[in-house]
Amino acid sequence: MKRSRGRVVQVETLAEFDQRVAAGATRLSGWRVRGVDLTDRGSVLAGLRLGGATFLGCTFASGEEERVTSAGALVLPSLTIAPVDVYRSRLYTADELYDVTPYARSLDARAYAWSQTPGGADDALARSLHDHAVDEALARWVRRRHLVGVMGGHATQRGDPTYRAAARLGHALGTGLVVATGGGPGAMEAANLGGALAGAPASAVDEAVDALVGVPSFRPSIDDWLRPALAVREQIGHPHDSLAIPTWHYGHEPTNVFATAVAKFFRNAVREALLLEVCDAGIAFLPGAGGTVQEVFQDACENYYADESSIASMVLVGRRYWTETLPAWPLLQALARDRPMADRVHLVDDVEEAAAVLTQAASSR
Repeated sequence: MKRSRGRVVQVETLAEFDQRVAAGATRLSGWRVRGVDLTDRGSVLAGLRLGGATFLGCTFASGEEERVTSAGALVLPSLTIAPVDVYRSRLYTADELYDVTPYARSLDARAYAWSQTPGGADDALARSLHDHAVDEALARWVRRRHLVGVMGGHATQRGDPTYRAAARLGHALGTGLVVATGGGPGAMEAANLGGALAGAPASAVDEAVDALVGVPSFRPSIDDWLRPALAVREQIGHPHDSLAIPTWHYGHEPTNVFATAVAKFFRNAVREALLLEVCDAGIAFLPGAGGTVQEVFQDACENYYADESSIASMVLVGRRYWTETLPAWPLLQALARDRPMADRVHLVDDVEEAAAVLTQAASSR
């Protein structure tokens, strides 16, 4: 049985599916099951936690696909023809990605399904051409804009205090800067929402969040999750610019609808590097897990080797979280010691402090 790395587990045969389940797998979050006939595995599937799994071009017994979907899995057809314009000259909008309903038929879902099809050299070239075109469009979009990043957990639910705090942070930063996130759900959605509302009173942020809490997560239904978000976005009218840089590598985590521009890539490594690169006004790191910690130290590495004129501020939000729960701060502080970046790394208690630090740093550049 092939060892998996990270969140993604690729399963391409029934034998491998059976082997992993027999080895003790009960939670399929991050699994991508491709082209497997699961007609005789209904009872097995019923005993597994399916939220976060993706089934591409799989076969189920009658009625089983609906049960799998209601359990929080994403079921998509397998595609062999590129659904995207590989030579596109502009960034995406949420309306382009979610062009039709239900979600499984949308451009976003079709592109994800195609990205998971092995294909051949032509498919690999098409994805590379697409990402190159989006990269160039992104370079044009960020020109003459100053971007500030907000990083945080994708699992943050709309009713969580961290979600509301991220929305307040995006609102405070969006007044003078352009908010950029990884484009996904959770804290990223909240920050893009706050950035979009930067021209409105702070009370508008709370009202928008209140309108979303009835559907706290994109699981089990992306369509249910999208519905209130699209309604809130419609009410904003003329949102402030904000940017999302998501990836179809994590296609089972849908792109939020509140960014006015979406640079969506097939290759996650390209996306990660560009997300840090464009945030010239610094980055706020809200509480998160593995992905957020990776971004903290990827950004720290960039700043560690940068000259004084290229260092961007780093602000970790949540003193107890970053010193006790996931104690990244002591290591970051030690890394920065005696380096030009030393006075650009900050640990604060709340989003109001974070916004003040980043706004002041941007105005002094």
